[in-house]
Amino acid sequence: MSVTETVPGRPATDPGRKPPRLARRRQRGGPRKRPSLLLNALMTVMLVYALLPLFWLVVNSTKTQSALFSTFGLWFGGKFALWSNIHQVFTYDDGVFLRWLGNTVLYVVAGAGGATVLATLAGYGMAKYDFPGKRLVFAIVLGTVAVPATALAVPTFLLFSDLHLTNTPWAVILPSMVSPLGFYLIWVYAAEAVPTEILEAARIDGAGEFRTFLVISSRLLTPGVVTVVLFTVVATWNNYFLPLIMLSTPNWYPLTVGLNDWNQQSFTAGDQSVYNLVVTGSLLTVIPIMAAFLYLQRYWRSGLAAGSVK
Repeated sequence: MSVTETVPGRPATDPGRKPPRLARRRQRGGPRKRPSLLLNALMTVMLVYALLPLFWLVVNSTKTQSALFSTFGLWFGGKFALWSNIHQVFTYDDGVFLRWLGNTVLYVVAGAGGATVLATLAGYGMAKYDFPGKRLVFAIVLGTVAVPATALAVPTFLLFSDLHLTNTPWAVILPSMVSPLGFYLIWVYAAEAVPTEILEAARIDGAGEFRTFLVISSRLLTPGVVTVVLFTVVATWNNYFLPLIMLSTPNWYPLTVGLNDWNQQSFTAGDQSVYNLVVTGSLLTVIPIMAAFLYLQRYWRSGLAAGSVK
């Protein structure tokens, strides 16, 4: 009789005997993995690297003009002057900061909103309808995603110059409405998130394509659409190079170009009081986009996950 054989009437294992260590680990769910000390240290360094500029911005926005250059940059010092600095930002040069804020909101609503609508319609159509040349369109979209925006700056400026649209809001809004990345994301997401069987059932019931999209598909595409909204809003709010080359009148500047104009003024004109406005204005510029990102990031994560596993 071999070692592995058992005697009839006797249990295969002794109930009073403790299972081996490996078996006990498997019963508890496997061996425990200790967190990597190197990984934790790396993540801590990355977190500090990401939050340090924001902390510097918050600290120095609370300082007076004299304390800004005489105290340590990474800690508070002197009189708490945050509210007076904010008042100066809103009232400097007849409240031009509010004008820049309104321009930025206009560019975001029209540009990012238009980009989201166009990307949703085009991406959904590419995902759910077949037509000749579909692969060619796919290759063109991937090619445009790979091309950096700075490479298209000069051709875009020459085009809008011929159309006599430079130094107008349309020179910023129209290019912002084109989002190849958003188009690609909706395309990929719609292909998996919107079942073809549901569309066929709606067509059998007599629903038209437009009604099917509004009633059924748009609800299924909500996480993907919010993801595109997040990307386009952040890109348009932080857009600097396009309005810099398209606009020459300060009244049409967005916040990014306007704050840079104040920064250049503090160095070229020697007016260091404007530099304090740049710091406080930068903090006010960051707050809305951070709030939007924190609010929409839950949809962003769910949208990417749903589009990848369905």
